[in-house]
Amino acid sequence: MRHHCGVAQITFHGSLLFFRPRGSAGPASVAFERDPSIKDAIESLGVPHPEVDLVLSGSRSLALEARLEAVDRLDVFGLDRPEDLAGLPGLIPPPPDPPRFVADGHLGRLARYLRILGFDCWYERDAEDDRLAHVAAEENRILLTRDRGLLKRSIVRLGYLPRTDDAAGQFGEVSARYSLPSRARPFSRCVRCNGLLRPVERSAVLERLADQPRTLRYFDSFSECSNCGSIYWPGSHYERMSRFLKTYAGLDAP
Repeated sequence: MRHHCGVAQITFHGSLLFFRPRGSAGPASVAFERDPSIKDAIESLGVPHPEVDLVLSGSRSLALEARLEAVDRLDVFGLDRPEDLAGLPGLIPPPPDPPRFVADGHLGRLARYLRILGFDCWYERDAEDDRLAHVAAEENRILLTRDRGLLKRSIVRLGYLPRTDDAAGQFGEVSARYSLPSRARPFSRCVRCNGLLRPVERSAVLERLADQPRTLRYFDSFSECSNCGSIYWPGSHYERMSRFLKTYAGLDAP
C-alpha cells in the first residue's frame, strides 16, 4: 500500500492556543511519511482531542478520524469558536446532565469544591491513569486533569484541562465551562466520599456529637451522608464555603 508523504499546516484558535508554545499563534507545520489521523496530528502538537470542537479545511468540517493530506491547511477551534461558525456541528459530545466528573489525584481540592456545589465527582487520590480513563469512559464522566497525556487517551470522550494551578481558579473555570450554577444543589453531597446527604433529626446525632457540646447547643439542623454516615451542620465552614460559592460561581447558597 502506498503511503502519503508531505507537510500539513494546522492553525489553532482561541482557547486552544493555551496548549501551544508561547508566541505560536500562526500555523504549525506537521511533516508526515504515512497518513495519520487528524487526531494524531493535532495531538502531536500538544492539543488533547477532548478540547477540540471543530476542524475546518476551508469551509469543510472534518472528523478527528479523517486522514491528514499533504495539501491540508486546517483551522482548529475549541468551544469558544467565533459566532459565524456557531451553526456548524461540534466534535465534543454533549456532557451528561447534570454534569458528573472524575478528577485525577492532583485535583483533590477541585473535587471537593465540586462536591460542595452538589455535583457527582469521582475521586481517588492514588488512582492510576488507566483507572481514571476507564471510569470516565465507562460512566460517561468528564475527566478533569492537568495531565495532557491522560487527556489524549483515545477512550476519553469528555475532558477538560484546567488552565491554572490554583484550585479556586480551576473551580471557576469548570463552573463556567459546564454552566454549573444553574444546575447546582449546594451542600447536598458529602465532600469526603461523594455520597448524597439527607436530613436527620437532632436526636439521632446526639450520641455521635457528644464530644461537641457547643455544636449541639447552637445548631438544630443536621444532615447525614447516606454512604459513609458523616454528619454535617451549618457551622463556620458552611459560612466560608457559602462565600466561596458566591465569589467563584456567582451562587447564593441556601
